[in-house]
Amino acid sequence: MALGNNTQRSYSIIPCFIFVELVIMAGTVLLAYYFEYTDTFQVHIQGFFCQDGNLMKPYPGTEDESFISPLVLYCVLASTPTAIIFIGEISMYFIKSTRETLIIQEKTILTGECCYLNPLLRRIIRFIGVFAFGLFATDIFVNAGQVVTGNLAPYFLTVCKPNYTGNDCRAHHQFINNGNICTGDVEVIEKARRSFPSKHAALSIYSALYATMYITSTIKTKSSRLAKPVLCLGTLCAAFLTGLNRVSEYRNHCSDVIAGFILGSAVALFLNHSASMTEVT
Repeated sequence: MALGNNTQRSYSIIPCFIFVELVIMAGTVLLAYYFEYTDTFQVHIQGFFCQDGNLMKPYPGTEDESFISPLVLYCVLASTPTAIIFIGEISMYFIKSTRETLIIQEKTILTGECCYLNPLLRRIIRFIGVFAFGLFATDIFVNAGQVVTGNLAPYFLTVCKPNYTGNDCRAHHQFINNGNICTGDVEVIEKARRSFPSKHAALSIYSALYATMYITSTIKTKSSRLAKPVLCLGTLCAAFLTGLNRVSEYRNHCSDVIAGFILGSAVALFLNHSASMTEVT
């Protein structure tokens, strides 16, 4: 079968996608699940001072009662970059000026003797796949940090409810290493031991930065000079406000949010460098 100038034959792309990339993705999702929903990895029991004012903030309630609940956060941070990628790729493919450049730069792949993978499908799968992998990888890094450090939330002592009249808390400067001193709800206390780094901050900045880098490096337009900056700054501002909300509700310390921002940004920048947004082969 004769191939056109913009067609390239490949027998390895489908097996590589199924047996390598999907396996890696499945392993990443599975590890994230074990961190999030099982007790396979035990949280480090960090000590505290009974009179530590930084840990005596009011209990803000469950995560579902937060102004930015986990359900809202996950839906927005997953759907926003995905929608931007879909709209951006489809628009560039069907607009004549960008379509010609796209077809020249990225070949249509012929797998076997009958199946074609056009540039539009390849690019959508590539960008969304890398984004999804980074999202789960960020979640794993955050959970690993929380499990290893066991950093206490600003409201820890409020939910711990230690016996302040007992021998352990009678001395103001006595450091408590005994986790059994807490008398509050076990599940709430467990959650209060997972403050560093902030998951909301890490995931939100990762999603916003990935979308921003996609917009700035991939989408080419000369019709509007403000559309791209407004969209990029809007997503970054939303991520920044998400981190501030965690501090204002006493769910995380400032250091937790800053660490989350650094972690999420690092993952997004690494993926942008290793799987370049402008790569078209």
